[in-house]
Amino acid sequence: MRLDLVIPTHNRAALLERTLASVLNAEPAAGLEVRIVVVDNASRDRTAEVVREHQPRFGGRLAYLYEGRPGKSHALNAAIRASDADLVGMIDDDEELDDGWFLEVARAFAEGGAGLDFIGGPYVPRWGAEPPRWLPPDYQAVVGWVDGGREVRDFDASFGGTLMGGNAVVRRRTLERVGLYRPELGPAGDRRLLSCEDEEMHERLLAAGARGQYRPGLVIRHYVPPERLTRAYHRRWVFWHGVSAGVMDRLRPPQRIAYVAGVPRYMIGDLARGVARLLRGGGRRWFSEELRLRDFAGFLYGKFLYRPPAALADALAGPAARTG
Repeated sequence: MRLDLVIPTHNRAALLERTLASVLNAEPAAGLEVRIVVVDNASRDRTAEVVREHQPRFGGRLAYLYEGRPGKSHALNAAIRASDADLVGMIDDDEELDDGWFLEVARAFAEGGAGLDFIGGPYVPRWGAEPPRWLPPDYQAVVGWVDGGREVRDFDASFGGTLMGGNAVVRRRTLERVGLYRPELGPAGDRRLLSCEDEEMHERLLAAGARGQYRPGLVIRHYVPPERLTRAYHRRWVFWHGVSAGVMDRLRPPQRIAYVAGVPRYMIGDLARGVARLLRGGGRRWFSEELRLRDFAGFLYGKFLYRPPAALADALAGPAARTG
């Protein structure tokens, strides 16, 4: 079985060096042939030089691919199009593989057989500074902290988790069936805090009948820089996550869930409960409830008011099923 491990990167040469070192140090898995593909997404730093310096250490298994269109989704799609491997793995340039990452990939697809289409796993923080005590436990995604528990779980409604593109492996034939990542979503250029490209891909995978698993052994360590450990960053990130969710709601096909004035009814219920908790004093949860309000406000802005860049505007005007 062959795996192409894709690392999209933009102006993070120093972090990329740590990522590549972790890939090189991870224990190889018998029967799993691995190639690493660094996708340089219009970087202006030493990214290309870093890859060239590391290529001899990988014995021909490290490839460099340039994608000039800004956006992580463009970078991932370029690598997926260029791949002919059985599996496409994806990690970010601010992450490090656990030593057993490749072993877990091989184990998962051996156990799951041909019926297993994709896997994801936990993100363990590598703190760039002492984490503050006020970090809200229900908004760990702001700092890229993912913990779905210690058991193997199917990605289904009962689990509730989402396949995150910074720690994922998907069968290439499955990606060919469901389509590529949507470049209109996710960070790019003047919309660095837009997101939801992973959630949109996850929804399409499940809608196509693909079967996925959360694998607690598929561990990456994610660097959390000090600037993300502030309330200001949390407020900004959560608002723009809400904007992204609103934009995604405009892109997706009609849903079976109930809406009220264009807003999913469950969101209104969540908001009402959060407001009630705030009015009761909120206790130690007041910041979480404030973030919930900002998330909802961002959704309203993204759904009804956000004026997107040209590429996203074209997608919103066109068929929801289109991918790029």
